[in-house]
Amino acid sequence: MLAVVLLFLLPSAAVAVYAERRVSAFIQNRYGPNRVGPLGLFQPFSDVIKLFLKEDIIPEKANRFLYILAPMIPVSTAIITVAVIPFSEFVYITNLNVGVLFLLAVASLSVYGVTLAGWASNSKYSLLGGLRAAAQMISYELPMGVALASVILFASSLSVLEIVQSQELWWNVFRNPIGFVIFTIAAFAEANRAPFDLVEAEQELVGGFHTEYSSMKFGTFFLAEYMHVVVGSMLITVFFFGGYHLPFAGYWLPEMSPLWKSILDIHVFLIKTVFFAFVFIWVRWTLPRFKFNQLMRLGWTRMLPLAILNFAVIAIILYYIS
Repeated sequence: MLAVVLLFLLPSAAVAVYAERRVSAFIQNRYGPNRVGPLGLFQPFSDVIKLFLKEDIIPEKANRFLYILAPMIPVSTAIITVAVIPFSEFVYITNLNVGVLFLLAVASLSVYGVTLAGWASNSKYSLLGGLRAAAQMISYELPMGVALASVILFASSLSVLEIVQSQELWWNVFRNPIGFVIFTIAAFAEANRAPFDLVEAEQELVGGFHTEYSSMKFGTFFLAEYMHVVVGSMLITVFFFGGYHLPFAGYWLPEMSPLWKSILDIHVFLIKTVFFAFVFIWVRWTLPRFKFNQLMRLGWTRMLPLAILNFAVIAIILYYIS
C-alpha cells in the first residue's frame, strides 16, 4: 500500500506542475507548454532531465551535511503525511488513534527544512529568507491547529478515519464553514503558495532560503512545494469535504460490496483532491502577493482569534445540544 501511495504522490507533483502551467496560460491568455510532446505533456520530464544535468554547486563555506539534508525534509514530511489519510473505508496505510496530532507534528517538521536551508548555505540573504519563512509557517500552524480542533469536536476522535466517517451524513464544510476558510488559508501559507509565497521572495534580488541551491537540490524544494499542494488538497478533502463520501451519502447511497465501494470511494476522493489542487493554482494566478507585515498581521491578529472564537462557539453549541 505504501508503494502504491508513493507511486501516486511522486508523479502527482509532475502532473501539478503541468496543470499549473496550463491553467496559468489559460488565465493569462497564453499558450502554455506546447512544444515538448503532444500538448506539451512531456514538458515536466524535460524539466527533470534539465535539473539532473545542471551543475550541482555547494557553497565553499556551507555546512555540507545540513545543506544536503535540508531539501529532503519537506519532501519527507509530505510523504509521511499520506500515511494517515484514508482513500476509502478499506484503503489506507494506517489508522492511528492520534492521527490528527500526527499530522500536526509532521507538518511542523517542514519548518526545519526551510530554516536549515537558509542557515546551512552560509548566506545572509538565504538566512533572512529562511527565518522569514519559519516565522510565516509557524504563525499559520496555530490557526490551522485550532481549526482542526473544531473539526475534532464533531467526530469526538483524533482518528482521521473516524473524522471522515463522521461526515457520512453532513460534511464539515456545512457544519463548520469558518473552520474551513481558516484551514484553507493556512494550507496556502503552509505550502508557500501565492498570495503567501513571500518565502520565495520572487520580487526581490534573491530567491529566499533556496538562493544557493542548484540542480536537483533546488528541484527537490520545487518538488516538495507541489507535493504539499497535493497533500493540502487531500487534507481539505478529508477534514471538510467528507473525504471519500459523496454528498449526504448516508441518506441515499445503497449498500455495496467492499470492492465496488472502495473503487467508488477512491474515485470520489481523487476528484475532490484534483478540484482543490485546481483551486490552489487558480488562486496563485488571480490574487496579488501580500506584504510581509500584512501576512503576519492576518495570521496573528485576524485568523488566530477568529479560530479560537469559532472553536469556543462550536464547543458551547455541541455541549448544550448533546
